[in-house]
Amino acid sequence: MQRRTRFALAASILLTLALESSANPANPAGYLGSYVLQNPGGNGFGGFSAIEISEDGARFTAISDHGSWLQGTIDRGADGRIAKVTTTHTQPLRSEKITPLRRDRSDSEGLAIAQDGTIYISFEGVPRVLRYKTIDGTAENLPTPKEFSKFPINAALESLAIDAQGVLYTMPEEVPGSKRVRILTGQPGNPNGADFPVWRFANGAWTQPFTLTRRGSYLPVGSDFGPDGRFYLLERDFHGIAGFSSRVRSFRVTAKGFTDEKIHLESHAGLHDNLEGISVWRDAKGKIRLTMIADNNFMPFQRSELVEYQLP
Repeated sequence: MQRRTRFALAASILLTLALESSANPANPAGYLGSYVLQNPGGNGFGGFSAIEISEDGARFTAISDHGSWLQGTIDRGADGRIAKVTTTHTQPLRSEKITPLRRDRSDSEGLAIAQDGTIYISFEGVPRVLRYKTIDGTAENLPTPKEFSKFPINAALESLAIDAQGVLYTMPEEVPGSKRVRILTGQPGNPNGADFPVWRFANGAWTQPFTLTRRGSYLPVGSDFGPDGRFYLLERDFHGIAGFSSRVRSFRVTAKGFTDEKIHLESHAGLHDNLEGISVWRDAKGKIRLTMIADNNFMPFQRSELVEYQLP
């Protein structure tokens, strides 16, 4: 989420906190818990928009929408739930040179790590995807289709995922020309607008082979391929003073597009903060885990939290 929306967002969330009560609906099935991340010191901690978890669930890499990154370790109890998280200080993402990304080009939103360790990051303010050999190294620009420049401001490449063959998948948070309400813009909405165009990068080129079906007023903000080969999509909706709700769907990816749609969870408004990043992995008992991270918009009354679910 870009900086210019944060101050407008603050008023609604403050009202939400004032109206919270113990009469919330039950948590969705599979909810394991939430853990609030603590700032180890220094500036720039927060705004986390994407996360990738190691195969054993013990380490993670996250990025902030201020063009920075951090890494951390997760200590788990005997039941596999998060007991403690230790993080590094945030560090700036770098451009093609050694210098940090320019402020007007640093709205990093999506993160995908290939099996060989190559890191890909998608951006929203200036829509594009960068490739890094190491997270602390210099960037390489992937080709940028002219269509990327047509994505709505503050609604571009929020999600990024990579499959086992090294093919990248991304999509805009909103489609060009859509009348869907943007968060806190006050514009009239159309939750049944056009489906989301899916862009795929393979063999050095981008194509847009198919779309992903829109369901209601949720917007895509994070994605990942799970160990089962399915494409998992994290979606967000904003309910004004009631806060955010989140939904996770998964699909099989075929030559015809996304098929076999499943809805794995849908949280009630206000249960979690602004979940924007998702990582899907398999725990020691063979269960699929969804680990998500919240963007606190650098507001003191919001939470930079990790949220975990276990699928049946």
